[in-house]
Amino acid sequence: MPRYHDVFNGDADGICALHQLRLAEPREARLVTGVKRDVRLLARITGEAEEITVLDVSLAANRDDLLRLLATSRVVYIDHHYPGDIPVSERLVTHIDPAPEVCTSLIVDRLLQGRFRAWAVVAAFGDNLHAPARRAAASLGLSEEQTARLRELGELMNYNGYGRTVADLHFPPDELYRAVAPYKDPFAFLSHAQAPARLRQGFADDMRRARAVSPEDIKGIGRLYRLPNAPWARRAVGVLANEKARERPDLAHALFVDNGDGTWLVSVRAPLERRRGADELCRAFPTGGGRQAAAGVNALPNDMLDAFRHAFAKTFAP
Repeated sequence: MPRYHDVFNGDADGICALHQLRLAEPREARLVTGVKRDVRLLARITGEAEEITVLDVSLAANRDDLLRLLATSRVVYIDHHYPGDIPVSERLVTHIDPAPEVCTSLIVDRLLQGRFRAWAVVAAFGDNLHAPARRAAASLGLSEEQTARLRELGELMNYNGYGRTVADLHFPPDELYRAVAPYKDPFAFLSHAQAPARLRQGFADDMRRARAVSPEDIKGIGRLYRLPNAPWARRAVGVLANEKARERPDLAHALFVDNGDGTWLVSVRAPLERRRGADELCRAFPTGGGRQAAAGVNALPNDMLDAFRHAFAKTFAP
C-alpha cells in the first residue's frame, strides 16, 4: 500500500490545486481521480495509508468512506463544495470554503501565500470564476493577452474533465496532471507541451455542435438545453453551461444530456448575478449535488423531468 494518496477531481480546479501543492511539497503518491462527475473517490482507497490529501471532492458525498479512512490514516481535505457535517478527528485537517466565488485552487493559493498563483488563475477561469481569476491575474501584473491565454488553458482543462467515463475524455485526468506536473509556469506548458493543441482542436469541434442546440426559454428565469447521447455532448456540456451563464448573467441555465438509459445528466448554473440555489435544487433529486453557483444531477429519471423543470423555475424565479 502506498504511503501517500492524492485524491483529486479530474477537472481544471482539481488538477491545478494538486499541482500547486506538489510544486510546494513534492512527493510520490498514488493518484486517485476520474471524470468530473466521479466524486465518490475515497471509496477506491482500501487498506491503510499514512496520509491522504483530498482536493476538490465533496466531503458530503464521501463522508462514510472518510470516517472509515480516518480510523487508520491522516487526511488533509481541501475543497469548496457543500461539506455537510464535518467529522471531528485529530487525524483530519480541513480547509473548506463553500463561498460562491471560491474554488479549491484559490484555497490552496491562500495556503501557499500565492507562490504558484498563475495556476490558481487557470483553475478559477476553468471553474467559471472570471472575476476572482482576473483579480488574481492582476495581482501578478499579467497583461490582457497573458490573462486570455490562462483563461483558455483553464477552459480547456475543465472541458477535458467532462464525460460519462474516462473513455469519453481526450486525456485521463491523471495523465493530464502528469503532463502538467513538470511545469512551474503555465505559459511554458502552453508553449511546449502537446496536450493544449489536442484539447484546443477537440474543444473547437465539440463546441461547434453544442452551440447549434436551441434552448427552451422560461421567460425571465432561465434557459434549458437538451443534448443527445453522444461523446461530444458529454464533453461539451460543462463548458457550454458556463458559456451560456456568462452570455446571460441574469438567467439560470440547465443543460440535459441523454444518458441513453432512461436518465439524463444535468448541469445547472445559477445566475451569475446571484450565485446561489443550484446545490439545493440538485440535492433534492437522486444523484444530485454540487455547489451554490454550479451543480448537477448524474442520472435524473425521465419521469422526473417535469418535476425538475418546475423546481428549477421555482428556485430561480426573481
